[in-house]
Amino acid sequence: MAMTMASLSFPSSLNKPTLSSSLLNPSKASSFLTKPKRKPLTISMSMEAGIGVMASKLGMMSFFEPDGTVVPVTVVGFREGNIVTQVKTLATDGYDAVQVGYRRVRDKKLTKPETGHLEKAGVIPLRHLQEFRLTSVEGFEPNQKLVFDEIFKEGDLVDVAGTTIGKGFQGGIKRHNFKRGQMTHGSKSHRALGSIGAGTTPGRVYKGKKMPGRMGGTRTKIRKLKIVKVDKELNVVMIKGALPGKPGNLLRITPAKIVGVNIPKN
Repeated sequence: MAMTMASLSFPSSLNKPTLSSSLLNPSKASSFLTKPKRKPLTISMSMEAGIGVMASKLGMMSFFEPDGTVVPVTVVGFREGNIVTQVKTLATDGYDAVQVGYRRVRDKKLTKPETGHLEKAGVIPLRHLQEFRLTSVEGFEPNQKLVFDEIFKEGDLVDVAGTTIGKGFQGGIKRHNFKRGQMTHGSKSHRALGSIGAGTTPGRVYKGKKMPGRMGGTRTKIRKLKIVKVDKELNVVMIKGALPGKPGNLLRITPAKIVGVNIPKN
């Protein structure tokens, strides 16, 4: 018996289109069309334990203490500078900081905006400008000279920041102190890196894997170094240990941050 389309019956749910609740409600539907607003990015700078200075690395030597102990020290010298060029306050700039200039240069070595900024404070032309963010900027004023022996004493601990010596592109042995393979007995793996991960699982290389790459030439900080000697006649300071960079490198010396002593625990 032939069956016509009119004799077929379909469920009522198939004949009526169904709409989700989000499409029926205009307020919910608009949430799919509009992207959520991102929070404004705020960049916060860590506070220093106190005002610091800039200096130049001169080299390393051995220092003999009164009891005969030999201490490896780095000699740090000071060129003309370490002058306060600007005092920033919470009312004018949104935070409290002291800007310090270092190393005098000729006028033509600076741009016009840099020259105008220094002339406004009545300061000589200086090559390097750095900020030291402090909890209080009372007692500082433009064109104020900072003397190292008035800020630091022998025996104080300091944090020294600078740019390390650039080594260029290096392999895993030099960059990460990997061990090499056998040089004999048919070994064909001498200084190669080797396996960097499995195949199927995880099927990728983990982030942070130690591999060959650019070595050195980065900004680093060495913490809690002891000031061994302050020589006012030669205008140099001897700091125990090695400091970043080669002779002539710019260094940033600040009081060492010690939790519970000069910075809060939180």
